[in-house]
Amino acid sequence: MSNLIVEYLRIQQPGQSPSPAGNWLNGKLIDAEPGEITVEFEVLKAMTNPVGTLHGGVLSLMADEVIGIATFSLNNEYMYTSINLVVDFLSSAKIGDTITAKASIVRKGRNVINVECLLTNQNGKLIGKASSNMARTPNKSLFYNN
Repeated sequence: MSNLIVEYLRIQQPGQSPSPAGNWLNGKLIDAEPGEITVEFEVLKAMTNPVGTLHGGVLSLMADEVIGIATFSLNNEYMYTSINLVVDFLSSAKIGDTITAKASIVRKGRNVINVECLLTNQNGKLIGKASSNMARTPNKSLFYNN
């Protein structure tokens, strides 16, 4: 059976997200499979802290955005929302760097989905890693196709 969500994601233009925060990040989808999403982000000056490196909150936003898309890509009947987001900041990134965020479903339970995300720079150096648990809501997905 075809996954309409994955097909929808594949035709989106860079920076096209249902989330205004996701649009601000201006990510570019690199790969989309059910439960596994890869997106690239360019580090802009507006994304940095006073030291001039990528702000931890923005790295967290990148991870959260891609984790949400990976969960969405499963074509669930119901929408999911974050229970938590744990981010480890392992290295820094500077203006002009490209951050690749790859989120993968670790475990899909009946009500909770666990997702992990690895964030690397253009040289493959691990900048951060994140994990999140996503809880099923009572809200039906507008895109659900059974």
